[in-house]
Amino acid sequence: MRGVLILSGGVDSTTLLYKMLHDGYEVDALTFNYAQRHKKEIDCAKAIAERLHITHGIVDLSSLASLLGDSALLGGKEVPSCHYTQEAAKKTVVPNRNMIMLSVAAGYAEAHEIPEVFYAAHKNDSTIYPDCRPEFVQALRPAIRLATAWHPVELQAPFVDISKAEIVRMGIALKVPYELTWSCYRGEEKPCRTCPTCVEREEAFAVNGRRDPLVE
Repeated sequence: MRGVLILSGGVDSTTLLYKMLHDGYEVDALTFNYAQRHKKEIDCAKAIAERLHITHGIVDLSSLASLLGDSALLGGKEVPSCHYTQEAAKKTVVPNRNMIMLSVAAGYAEAHEIPEVFYAAHKNDSTIYPDCRPEFVQALRPAIRLATAWHPVELQAPFVDISKAEIVRMGIALKVPYELTWSCYRGEEKPCRTCPTCVEREEAFAVNGRRDPLVE
């Protein structure tokens, strides 16, 4: 089996990478530079891919940043210090980000005759971001299949109905090296521990009786 994975370098996609390898997949990973302020995640994705000796490409979409508004992830607004809320989501959303990345990944998959594309959208994100919802996956799945008619590609989002805490639980069992991952939106030397993704990350570890290795 072979699949393309969108690998951000964070908890969710790294866990999915380890799960795919555990399930017997040969993985081609794609990481996207979209001019995010937390570019540290790109270095993390690269380190993880090198550790696992998998095919890994970094796709430069940074030129699109000027077209995608003033998201806090692109430096247009201040990164909020709070749990995820609707207001925080408005500040941190990058418009249509997953659709753009999945389109590129589907094109790569078709070009290399790889039958599946994976991304790590999960249940927590579905309440906040439209492109992480089951309805989005259900709508995009046939569109990708139709758009890749010569070598049809199937979209997979195996975490879409499970929580981040459940993902961390799975990763602990798979021995995912979470110390190599990155989540903080501020992208500084250490996690800020106050932005929405930092708060959610620490909570997910706490639910599993663990401490985030980045803050130990």
